[in-house]
Amino acid sequence: MKVLDRLEEWLIVLLMGGATAIVFVAVIHRYTSGLDIPVVQDWLLSLNFGWTQELCIIMFVWMAKFGAAYGVRTGIHVGVDVMVNRLADKNRARVILFGLLSGALFTGIVATLGARFVWENGAHYGIFNLLGLSTGELPEGPTTPDLEWPTWAVYLAVPLGSGLMCFRFLQVAYAFFRTGALPQHDHGHVEGLTEKPLPVDVNIYDMDDNLHFRDLTHKPLGESAERDAADRKDGQS
Repeated sequence: MKVLDRLEEWLIVLLMGGATAIVFVAVIHRYTSGLDIPVVQDWLLSLNFGWTQELCIIMFVWMAKFGAAYGVRTGIHVGVDVMVNRLADKNRARVILFGLLSGALFTGIVATLGARFVWENGAHYGIFNLLGLSTGELPEGPTTPDLEWPTWAVYLAVPLGSGLMCFRFLQVAYAFFRTGALPQHDHGHVEGLTEKPLPVDVNIYDMDDNLHFRDLTHKPLGESAERDAADRKDGQS
């Protein structure tokens, strides 16, 4: 599983970094080619960067699909959980599991339909042609305007990204069923900033405003904890 995690992270980093670098080079080329510099201007104008916009769009789409799966694994996705947090532990667990399994069902359906679309959009022809099999009357499928890549290879981000996202939902749901814990992510934390160490008696999961997500393992302090204790007492009685 660690190999899949690292592969997922490296793919997102490479796509994001690559797209950023391509956009930067294209912008520099656009402005410098307008400068009246002998020889250099002619050389810059001879370079074709018309494909950069299309490639960057494709890269950002792939990054978004796999980034969504990464978000499920790490708990980055933002949700509205005010009503869920007010439920007793037993009911909260049921609602959380229902939400996770619903996400897995939805992304699984998207992955299945996406795979069927990709197959009928030219992947059937491309795979048969690659293997040296007879393609018969199979359609070759359209290509992208600038790069002239087969569109089915671009659309492959949908079944692959959605399939990985479905797997991540099931992975999180299974871990929650066993431990009662969910992936936690601090949206206010910035890597690399110098931070003062917290006192040992500080509960970093103390979210007593009832507006932040909490699972069954990381208990809040203060009024929320008292309310949970009262709910459990009422349930036992």
